[in-house]
Amino acid sequence: MDLRPFRIALIFVSAAALAACEGTVGTVDDPVTTTPPATTASGASTSGAGGDTVSGAQTGAGAEDATTTTAIADPRHPLDDPSTPLGTHTIYFEFDSSDVPDSAQPVIEAHARYLSEHAGASVTLEGHADERGSREYNIALGEKRTLAVRRLMSLLGATGPQIRTISYGEERPAQAGFDESAWRLNRRVEIVYRTRE
Repeated sequence: MDLRPFRIALIFVSAAALAACEGTVGTVDDPVTTTPPATTASGASTSGAGGDTVSGAQTGAGAEDATTTTAIADPRHPLDDPSTPLGTHTIYFEFDSSDVPDSAQPVIEAHARYLSEHAGASVTLEGHADERGSREYNIALGEKRTLAVRRLMSLLGATGPQIRTISYGEERPAQAGFDESAWRLNRRVEIVYRTRE
């Protein structure tokens, strides 16, 4: 009798219980960073064609999270191999910029190719900014970053319905701190798969 599925399930149950005790949440698809939960007032404004862009998303008591739970990591799946561009799910940006860095091109190309070859797959691009600037400015900057990544993915073959965007601005830092070492990790777009094949 093969006990591997039971062992894997037990590991995930244990990890979930431990995470609940610690009070932190991490994204399954991003092996480098974790995303702490936001604890702000509820409500979100939407913009963009078809309501596929969410700006100023906030979570809190009674608020529905704007992201969808990601699939469980499978080390045999190409999306979970951190040694390849397809296994990289975070794109970092320069200060006060929404220009996609040249170093991110292979990552965007790999995800666009995956989406174009897997019509049932879909992603949410989550935009983030560091804490400098007003809340409204950082929401707008996070949105500009997601739209820049979306535009490139679309040009490379991904279809519009496969890609949603959301901006959290400064609300969900990947790294706490008030210096460049923290800020550079917070200026990012995370590619979160809602569905994958």
